[in-house]
Amino acid sequence: MRAQLARIDAVLVQALIAAALSFAHLHDVASAAGQDGWKAWAYPISVDLLLVAAWRRLRTGDAKAAGWCWFVIALTASLGANVATAGLLDLEQVPAWLRILVAGWPAVAFLGGTLLAHSAPGPAPHKDTEDEQDQEDAPDPAPELPAQPAPEPTPAPPAVAVPAALVEHARKVAAEHHTRTGTAIDTPTLRARLGVPAPMAEAIAAHL
Repeated sequence: MRAQLARIDAVLVQALIAAALSFAHLHDVASAAGQDGWKAWAYPISVDLLLVAAWRRLRTGDAKAAGWCWFVIALTASLGANVATAGLLDLEQVPAWLRILVAGWPAVAFLGGTLLAHSAPGPAPHKDTEDEQDQEDAPDPAPELPAQPAPEPTPAPPAVAVPAALVEHARKVAAEHHTRTGTAIDTPTLRARLGVPAPMAEAIAAHL
């Protein structure tokens, strides 16, 4: 535990030293480029805030390309100030291109900070959309089979023409059968007595 705290303390001290030196170098460059008074102190604050915003975007995991882009821009501004104040730049005679960069930095920092801090995250899927997607992903029910047509009724057998004489003879046979047995004659018996086909016997029985 103590070793971990010692490492954390060392990192914090190192970060504070680097931030203080970078802060001072940015102030010196801004002041040499014609930004005097409070404006010279605002430049290092702007660079550090942009670095923090870019780092937070990288930690969240969303739009890392934009986070790395603005992190590199802010880091370049900080490193550029450190190198420029190391004796490679005459702060008494600042070139025109550096004055242009310093004058345009506030707009660049404002654009980067706005894009990093206020870009809206992707919309969460709506519950109705999820339900619809689940319904679409569910297997389709088996298609309904077409209704089978109703069977056509069996046509009735054609009517059999029965001669009138045969009907009269059948009545006599039926009367004789009733007198002898006491019951009405049935179709099979009538057919057997008359010696006619079954359709003819049924037709004759219908006339009795």
